[in-house]
Amino acid sequence: MVETESSAREVSGRVKWFDAGKGFGFILDGEGGPDILLHANVLRNFGQGSVADNAEIRVIVQATPRGAQATEVLEILPPDPETRLAPIEDLGDTDPEMVAALPLEPARVKWFDKAKGFGFANVFARPEDVFIHVEVLRRSGFADLAPGEAICLRVIEGRRGRMAAQVISWEVALRD
Repeated sequence: MVETESSAREVSGRVKWFDAGKGFGFILDGEGGPDILLHANVLRNFGQGSVADNAEIRVIVQATPRGAQATEVLEILPPDPETRLAPIEDLGDTDPEMVAALPLEPARVKWFDKAKGFGFANVFARPEDVFIHVEVLRRSGFADLAPGEAICLRVIEGRRGRMAAQVISWEVALRD
């Protein structure tokens, strides 16, 4: 049986899990339907190479003979505050509205080690690196970053230098 475009529908849900190494993960349908396959290529078309577990996600879903599959990512929102870990010491009590008011700085990931819990990015036209904490990454809706990945950062001056307060995918920043 051949599925038609009319079987595509918009679904909101939560990321059950996503493994960039395997190249896929699953979304829990917010309306209680079956799990939805999220392929890495669909996520990359949105501009991200990873997505945090429990992140809210809005996708276009197509029914296939093997089950529901996301064909387009429309929006990703970071996990709910109650699922987050303790505050990050260097960010202190940084107000979310203050962070949102910071300018976006285009950058490329220098390196990021999920096991160590941090990495660095190079902001274009600036000599110093920007520190990226894994919790800031997760709060921004990412699970990991790849070397060379294009991103935008909102940066604060931390105790040890420039530090990312928010990470946004390059493509999402361009759309907004």
